[in-house]
Amino acid sequence: MGGTAHVRGANTRDKIQSVALDLFVEHGYEKTSMREIAEGLGITKAALYYHFKAKEEILVAISQGLGGPVDELVAWARTQPRTLETKREVLRRYSEALRGAAPLFRIMQESGAALRTLGIGQTLNARVVAIGELMYQHGASVRSQVRISDALASVHFGAFALSAIEGDPEEKREALLESALETLDSAAEEGL
Repeated sequence: MGGTAHVRGANTRDKIQSVALDLFVEHGYEKTSMREIAEGLGITKAALYYHFKAKEEILVAISQGLGGPVDELVAWARTQPRTLETKREVLRRYSEALRGAAPLFRIMQESGAALRTLGIGQTLNARVVAIGELMYQHGASVRSQVRISDALASVHFGAFALSAIEGDPEEKREALLESALETLDSAAEEGL
């Protein structure tokens, strides 16, 4: 019986985060209230406060959930040899991990000043730095390192910049990844 309540509670937290994320994107983080989130869920504010004491807690939970796949990627990549194929796989997995993170990036762009105290930006930055450290090769030429940086930046910034391009989201993501992999391959040709 206790297990069912726990699962129900976890599902409620997930639903709260989903509704809140939609509202944050639609109205802006700063303009969205706990009352609006509760109304969007069809629950009372008291029920919402049972799960999250403030919208800041909701956004932190959203960030942690979206960042989990990147954290898993970093942990995996640290156990792999620093070969071209590993780096290609890092780019593939990073592209996949960022697929659902575009709304969070939009919120960060629009409400960056308000969110600095939450540490979300610093956590996101630390993840990007960790991915970069896995991609760079000590002793490689500056030109090669810059190309690796280009490939990584394409995947990272493309995750939220592609919305300006018409077309199927998955097709755009795959085209961006293909371009990034070509750039990575060109770095390897120069002695990755």
